[in-house]
Amino acid sequence: MNWLTEEQIIKFMEHYNYDIRESHNARWIDQKCTPDVLCIIADCILEFTNTNPEQEYFSSLDIWHNDYTIQNVESIFKKPNPDEQKARNEYDKFFQQPMEMFANAGILWKKKVGNRNYYKLWNKMLLEFISIREMNALKFIELYNTKVLKDSGIYKYFDEFFSNPTNNTYEKMKHEFGRFTVFNTPINGITECNRIFTKVLNPLAFMKNTFGTEKGRMSKGKITKDMLMYNRNNFRDIYVNKPKEMTRGEYYESLVDKPNANLIKYQSAKAKKLLRAFNDAFNNGLSEVKDELAIGHAINMHHIFPENEFQEISGFVENLIALTPSQHFQKAHPDGNTRIIDKGFQQICLLTKADNIEENIKFGKEVIYSFDNFVYVLSVGFDDNKYEEVEDMNFSELVRLINMEYITSTN
Repeated sequence: MNWLTEEQIIKFMEHYNYDIRESHNARWIDQKCTPDVLCIIADCILEFTNTNPEQEYFSSLDIWHNDYTIQNVESIFKKPNPDEQKARNEYDKFFQQPMEMFANAGILWKKKVGNRNYYKLWNKMLLEFISIREMNALKFIELYNTKVLKDSGIYKYFDEFFSNPTNNTYEKMKHEFGRFTVFNTPINGITECNRIFTKVLNPLAFMKNTFGTEKGRMSKGKITKDMLMYNRNNFRDIYVNKPKEMTRGEYYESLVDKPNANLIKYQSAKAKKLLRAFNDAFNNGLSEVKDELAIGHAINMHHIFPENEFQEISGFVENLIALTPSQHFQKAHPDGNTRIIDKGFQQICLLTKADNIEENIKFGKEVIYSFDNFVYVLSVGFDDNKYEEVEDMNFSELVRLINMEYITSTN
């Protein structure tokens, strides 16, 4: 799998004219085109095309009736079974809207046969990039939305708002977007314009760390990542009300409504896929831990804090490290017993990961790690809030605290 840079994505988009005044395409983006939905639909398309290489063209029905899609979309997004007639319209939007967006962007090639749209894979590299993780999908949305707005001659209203986010610049931007959409597309209702406006503005606002739109008005605060997602629940939300005297494990077991187990499993698999792709691209596929067993390709993405014990951090790349098979089954898991973790090697993995995360954040061409996420991983892994008190980017203090865990450990 190839890892695309922002410059490569921009270069790809430069080959296309996304001017809505010429295409009159009202569905260049739509309500279901959120980062998490785009990410999983891209994954489902790739799975279908990889397992059905003889089928050049496919429809949305082919994708959402595929076994892999049913297993993941039904369980993760809590949609009713696609075989139920009442779910047809909702599922059609869920798959059709992202696929129309991919087609307009030039990632899929579209043709119409009768009343149905058929697609074929046109740019596999970019679809793979989107499928790896939600932040990649969000980066694509940001670049794509910007290009569409600029090609269509209306980015200036968004630029005015970003430069000076006030109610006046917000209302002007919203009005001009609605007027433009009604004049240049089949959409003739302002309500529909406003729904699309949210999907256009808020991803750009989040990436610029500024205000956006919420409930039809300028947002009171800066747009956060969860506001962009179709599924907004996450582990950090459930721990907000945790009593101080309870451990995270105890509190989690006491919950009646636990996070979606299938989503956790899917996110863990996606995190492994992300790290392997990144490690292959930027570390020549070598092990992150340099020792006598670091020979050959690092094909094992190892959970430093075990997946079965720490589900809430199993989907974080900050809790994964690329190892060779020998390292994984001789050192990380002595005698190949995956239920056992060698504490000494776990310490080495955490210290190595701290160095690699710091280097990636400070000097990486493509940043996939977050200091806050690493702090969260350590807080959960050691069940200690002291990590959350560490000053931003103070890796030296994190290393000191990690070493203290193993000095005082009786295990």
